[in-house]
Amino acid sequence: METLELKKDTLPVGNISELRELIDVAPSITVARNVDELVDLAVGDELNKTKEVRFDLPDGSSYHEVDVMRTKNGIAANYKEVYMRRRDPDCMVIADDRPTDKPTFKDRFGTNFDALREETFEWLKKQDLAMFYFNAGQPGMGYNAVAVIPANCGFFGLGLALLQGILDYTDLPEDFSPEAVIYVAPPFRHTHFEGKQVVVHNRIPGKYEMFSYNLYPGPSAKKGVYGMLIGKGEDEGWVTAHCSAVRVTTPYDNVITVMHEGASGGGKSEMLQQPHRLDNGRILLGKNIFTNEEFALELPRTCDLNPVTDDMALCHPNLQQDAKKLWLEDAEDAWFVRVDHIKKYGTDITLEKITAQSEQPLLFLNIEAVPGGRAMIWDHVEDEPGVPCPNPRVILPRDAMPGVYSGPVRVDIRSIGLRTPPCSKEEPNYGIVGLMHVLPPALAWLWRLVAPRGHANPSIIQTEGISSEGVGSYWPFATGKKVKQANLLLEQIIRTPGVKYILTPNQHIGAWKTSFMPQWISREFLARRGNADFNEEQISPSRCSLLGYSLNSMKVEGVRVSRRFLKVERQEEVGTEAYDQGAEMLYDFFVKTLAQFQDENLHPLGQKIIECCLNRGTVEDYERIFNEYVK
Repeated sequence: METLELKKDTLPVGNISELRELIDVAPSITVARNVDELVDLAVGDELNKTKEVRFDLPDGSSYHEVDVMRTKNGIAANYKEVYMRRRDPDCMVIADDRPTDKPTFKDRFGTNFDALREETFEWLKKQDLAMFYFNAGQPGMGYNAVAVIPANCGFFGLGLALLQGILDYTDLPEDFSPEAVIYVAPPFRHTHFEGKQVVVHNRIPGKYEMFSYNLYPGPSAKKGVYGMLIGKGEDEGWVTAHCSAVRVTTPYDNVITVMHEGASGGGKSEMLQQPHRLDNGRILLGKNIFTNEEFALELPRTCDLNPVTDDMALCHPNLQQDAKKLWLEDAEDAWFVRVDHIKKYGTDITLEKITAQSEQPLLFLNIEAVPGGRAMIWDHVEDEPGVPCPNPRVILPRDAMPGVYSGPVRVDIRSIGLRTPPCSKEEPNYGIVGLMHVLPPALAWLWRLVAPRGHANPSIIQTEGISSEGVGSYWPFATGKKVKQANLLLEQIIRTPGVKYILTPNQHIGAWKTSFMPQWISREFLARRGNADFNEEQISPSRCSLLGYSLNSMKVEGVRVSRRFLKVERQEEVGTEAYDQGAEMLYDFFVKTLAQFQDENLHPLGQKIIECCLNRGTVEDYERIFNEYVK
């Protein structure tokens, strides 16, 4: 590390006068050039093994926020407070007067942000600080940015640098000019926000400010930066999608790219995984919840997978190379991987090996570790005796993933995932989605507007029933207007007529427990089909029009999938009456959720599509409305 007492004037600050003042007056300023320097900063220096992150409060108390320790495979940070071990979904507030549908600082706290902003800067001026430069997004497709943190919060800076990258300030181009700053001031959550996580976005043109008043990186270093990119895209007419993407190569060397969207728990990370196999090598598609009957497939060889992105994908205009297909690129340098499902050694050998014997330092959150030891991803901290934290994480550089593909990719298929409950005659529910449905573009857009969180979501605390994650499934992180985002998604679909759209369930198909197998089998099936279109003999309109087209048959490597997985009303445990009751639940959810988009600023085609839904239109109606507009 290098302390730049004599080189402060060489640090680029653009037109951000507040940043220049902090650099000039802070007791000390440490500028990190790479991840290794942030690893050292996280524990104080290269000789230290542990560090307590504490802050003195005005009442004379000292608050112990985090225990940080150096391990053989990186840094482990454990929060003392259970509340700080996951993202508060209500943390975002908007400080400026630009258009937004999100809570403003004034509405939530009863005063303008200006006074607290100045108080934050005054506090930072008295701290030993650290900073580093990075690109939010990709060069030329996002923001030139800088992070300013208290020097004793090096682990937070490490997480941000792993996720977004870090630029060596000595190699910055002469014209590099910061346009966005993240300021970190953890004690303010105690002095001003009753201990709650708060992240304030101040969208000043030319110097976007984000104030992170907490030390969990999810709301700011991860989703906060995502909000910055969504806002920039809203201004410029492009989308940062909430998705995973994977290049799929069949045993016959056919290659397609699948983009999988959806709310948390919708199977984004799982789309990058191989199908889980039984001990005998077979693939268990489903198990009947009443009879325990199992349906398994013999699939000797699955497709090869090259992960592209795990959570955030830039769909920037500079990437578009095709008049019919969508192009995207990963918006991040690392993936924020939740490992709550890794409960013992041998659960996921690949991930366990990558994290245990990493060639580069990782950041572990909510993982038990000892100084100088090795952090193992199945050793979760306990929220209380016998209750493991549900949100253990590791920040994993994307280039550590086997077979990862870097650079732009062309999307052939866009899928969306839905967590579905069981459905039966005794307990009808919306788990009526077959193994795979083909969606016309108009319906594909509607599903992205309602973005259902679905059944038994592991990430979201919610009441019974179905709720929406918000437009694009990225609305919790967006800073602007939901109708504008709806328009951008529709325009994106209109511009890419060569993309195919599907819907896949996970957890249940009617009375069958399936986990994420439907999307894995659908991926294998579609990859082997290539870009071939479905004909009228292969698909037919679903009994519930919201589900588009159902498959009449499916065969993978010569093995035929039972039709009861393709059309749920054919299951004897379900039947048409229970199916129709589940369909009504879906319709009620769509009608309730779509009401917020019935706005005069909505795209004219979008207005017609929503009207078609409210009138219980057929699949053919959705096709006709869309085709008439794009001709």
